[in-house]
Amino acid sequence: MASGPGMDFESFVRARTPALSRTAYLLTGDAHLAEDLVQTALFKAARAWPRLSGDPEPYVRRILYTQNISWWRSRRHLTEQPLGGYDAAAAERSDPALRVSLEEALARLTSRQRTVLVLRYFEDLTEVQTAAALGIRPGTAKSLTRQALARLRTLAPELAELAGHPPAEEVAR
Repeated sequence: MASGPGMDFESFVRARTPALSRTAYLLTGDAHLAEDLVQTALFKAARAWPRLSGDPEPYVRRILYTQNISWWRSRRHLTEQPLGGYDAAAAERSDPALRVSLEEALARLTSRQRTVLVLRYFEDLTEVQTAAALGIRPGTAKSLTRQALARLRTLAPELAELAGHPPAEEVAR
């Protein structure tokens, strides 16, 4: 069931909460924070619901992204929790070694780096769309993406191998 114009809030929440929760988990790296993030986004969306026109999902997702960054800024001094198994159904379908390596590497990225990668590669947004969602310039989104990918390659070179790509040094030969 897709979101769309004329959809009531309760139907939207029932239909889209699982997808929003997966994205929130990838953004936060913590199941409890992800739940809080989704609830905050839905609360803010509920207040604005009568004024929304068209598809409400982009509006709700932007709240997720910006709220996560706001929380990250306010809790910089805290140690982030490692990623754990939140989406059991997806975990059963994926390669466990790849999933563990990816979760560990993502947990070691900054919140901004993780957010950009989630938007670009999980949400499948373009650089321009990612920049708009985060309220930054496209060049900044591109730079953050490049930095995050470079850091992932450094933190977890085994990801390229597990994903079926040769390590960077083999490509260079």
